[in-house]
Amino acid sequence: MRHSLLDSAARGFLIALFAPLILAAVSRAQAMAGGQQATPTQSGVDSLQTELHMLTDVQEQGGATDPQEVNAYKAFYRADEPAKKIQLGNKFLQKYPKSALDEPVDVGMLNVYYQEQDWKEVYATAESALVLKPDDLYVLTTVGWIIPHVYQPDSSDAGQLLDKAETYSKHAIEVIPKLAKPSYMTDAQFATMKAQSAVQAHSALGLVYFRREDYANSVKELQQSTPGTANPDPTDLYVLGVDLENLNRFVDAADAYNRCAQINGPLQDRCKQSADAAKKQVPH
Repeated sequence: MRHSLLDSAARGFLIALFAPLILAAVSRAQAMAGGQQATPTQSGVDSLQTELHMLTDVQEQGGATDPQEVNAYKAFYRADEPAKKIQLGNKFLQKYPKSALDEPVDVGMLNVYYQEQDWKEVYATAESALVLKPDDLYVLTTVGWIIPHVYQPDSSDAGQLLDKAETYSKHAIEVIPKLAKPSYMTDAQFATMKAQSAVQAHSALGLVYFRREDYANSVKELQQSTPGTANPDPTDLYVLGVDLENLNRFVDAADAYNRCAQINGPLQDRCKQSADAAKKQVPH
């Protein structure tokens, strides 16, 4: 692998880049999911209305008929304070270890840990949810996307986490075309949900390969997460530019940086500078 373009200032900038964007990432991922996913398992949205859809579906399938269990589930999703929500979630899982609602409770707790940036618990809760529902699209795309953003190369489990992110994201891409449209979603909402989930999965894979300095594969994935997207992730565009520079594709790199520079935010000035620098590298 070539390292020159990621040495010194550029490498240091990229290390600093991902950390402050995590809070924005939480909001972005939730906004992408809000009201457009098939179930709370796929949306991660803690609105009681959405959760009642899940509750109704479970009851119609013959599960969660115990009034106390149903009330405990509703209380969990009504809770706003993170510590209280975690307490109620753990209490529910302990009291109803074989409930049909355990998986959506796991997802609700995952969201709390996500907001609190408790990545260790995010990963553990995701594993619990996926044991119960291996094709949970929201969990697969969300955690697959988080891992390369909060990646710490010096961590003892760094490689294992990237492997997990790759597995989750690839499986999400496999799951998307097999999804059945819920009765309470329109065709347009369902199509939008699937498209957004695919974008997030390809974005995650692009960052996984970038972290491994596999620039060619990173380019392939990030090109699928950015073109035709109404609101492309500027981080994806910036990393795509770095990838392309490392592949000596300076014209394409400048184009990626210029697209990033059109988006207001912390990367805008850096992308403008990088676009100018890439143009100077083009052979004449």
